[in-house]
Amino acid sequence: PQEVLMVQLLRLSILVPALLLCTAPPAAAKRKSKQDVSQEVKDVKKLWQEKDNTFNSTLKKAYAYAIFPEVGKGGFIVGASHGAGEVYKKGKLIGRAKMTQTTVGAQVGGQTYAEVILFENKAALDRFKRGGFEGSAAATAIGGKKGAAAASKYKDGVAIMVLPLKGGMAEAAGGGQKFDFEPL
Repeated sequence: PQEVLMVQLLRLSILVPALLLCTAPPAAAKRKSKQDVSQEVKDVKKLWQEKDNTFNSTLKKAYAYAIFPEVGKGGFIVGASHGAGEVYKKGKLIGRAKMTQTTVGAQVGGQTYAEVILFENKAALDRFKRGGFEGSAAATAIGGKKGAAAASKYKDGVAIMVLPLKGGMAEAAGGGQKFDFEPL
């Protein structure tokens, strides 16, 4: 009886995330054209600035930044997320990037959020471009609060900000984000 329950929970922990990601993927997990992603980046920058008037000035102060306008995340014990974005250096588009994340732990739900990664210096950007950067799921600033962007803190040359868009998750899970950079 207890072993049967454990086996059923294990099966669910594998099956539910697969169903979440395959049968009803979040909008961010669908393949999008470069033009669609570019428009979403513009839209989310505008939305973020409306919610936090320090957002644009924070981007200008950064050496470079990556914007993922829509990251879809879902999970039940095991979770996954995916997003596509653009990378800018001093306001000029220098490439595109994809983010994937897997998490394991207590979690349930699904959500969509925007994510910005600020690079404090050339070394941090170069690490990201080489694929040597793995971001933590922990953001240093949550968008939508006045002054949050300006309060973001760099750690090892990187600061991560998120802006919740829709849905919600309850989680106490660990995992890391991996990025693939494609120069223009």
